[in-house]
Amino acid sequence: FYAPWCGHCKKLEPVWNEVGIEMDRMGSPVKVGKMDATSFSSIASEFGVRGYPTIKLLKGDLAYNYRGPRTKDDIIEFANRVAGPLIRPLPSQHMFEHVQKRHRVLFVYVGGESPLKEKYIDVASELIVYTYFFSASENVLPKYVTLPELPAVVVFKDGTYFVYDEYEDGDLSSWINRERFQGYLNVDGFTLYELGDTGKLVAIAVIDDKNSSVEHTRLKSIIQEVARDYRDSFHRDFQFGHMDGNDYINSLLMDELTIPTIVVLNTSNQQYFLPDRHIENTKDMVKFINNILDGTAEAQGGDGLLQRIKRVIYDAKSTVMSVFKSSPLLGCFLFGLPLGVISIMCYGICTADPDGGLEEHETAKKESSDRELTDEGTEEEQEEEKSGRDTELSEDELQQKDLMEKKKD
Repeated sequence: FYAPWCGHCKKLEPVWNEVGIEMDRMGSPVKVGKMDATSFSSIASEFGVRGYPTIKLLKGDLAYNYRGPRTKDDIIEFANRVAGPLIRPLPSQHMFEHVQKRHRVLFVYVGGESPLKEKYIDVASELIVYTYFFSASENVLPKYVTLPELPAVVVFKDGTYFVYDEYEDGDLSSWINRERFQGYLNVDGFTLYELGDTGKLVAIAVIDDKNSSVEHTRLKSIIQEVARDYRDSFHRDFQFGHMDGNDYINSLLMDELTIPTIVVLNTSNQQYFLPDRHIENTKDMVKFINNILDGTAEAQGGDGLLQRIKRVIYDAKSTVMSVFKSSPLLGCFLFGLPLGVISIMCYGICTADPDGGLEEHETAKKESSDRELTDEGTEEEQEEEKSGRDTELSEDELQQKDLMEKKKD
């Protein structure tokens, strides 16, 4: 399931075409196709598609999700594994040896029909997306294998084998999920994501594979020795490996780690542990691990509120930087245009004169007052006019007085 605008989908397209050609050439019963999830959103929603690209293998009424590396070989191996039978029989020692050479981790059910076999089949139907499941009789196994009782489930890896013990290992599904990885891994982003399902802490030597200096080689050797020599003590709680480069780990921790270094990740709550002193040898590493287990080592990171806010800010910053690095012109358009509009609006708000209306009111009032003064004259003119009226009234009175005197005469 893809989207036409999705960059990851475009990157996968040539690989996907090669997968289709190779599966057809092999005569596989698996048909390879693709669907535009934006045009057929109802079908994509029915299959629970929430991101692009999403790879599913449909088998009967079941839909198996693929979450591994997006390479041709990995996708084909996934398709062949899931499309085949859940439990593959190993009828001979020769077949067992052949399969063991091809698989670094090999799960085998030994024995006849039993409740344990029913559980084994149920687990296989769930975890077939990750690993193969086989069955064999006891005489097919190598001579060095000693089973305490039958039936049994055995995992072959790291040059040896381990038998499932219900009392010590708990649920069969959880045990297989924990044991489906080798004791020591070359860890990348996909592997680290899958390790999150195991519930284990992941102890990683972060190094540069191209750097052959003593320090890089020494830290890698320390992790390998602990994984091999202390399996019985730590394998239920820890997964060991190394990671090439610190780019991915920096984005995960939101911090800049100087390599080579050692870090322990708790993928369930995004916490991580860094050694408080330089790891000189295996003894120092074992002590560091024990400090984590007994709670004396300081945990950093986590999924608290502050860390979530920090994650949002970090992801936003990373997104902006990646856009500008990949396409500067597009970045300028996407972020420059909105910022320009906002800046203009802010400038307009900040430069607006809040007293402008009041000044206009005062000006209008003053003009009105001036007009009134112009119509009525100044105070001096009004006083003179009044004096003139008084003078006129006095002359009239004198004339009337004269008239009265003349009448008397």
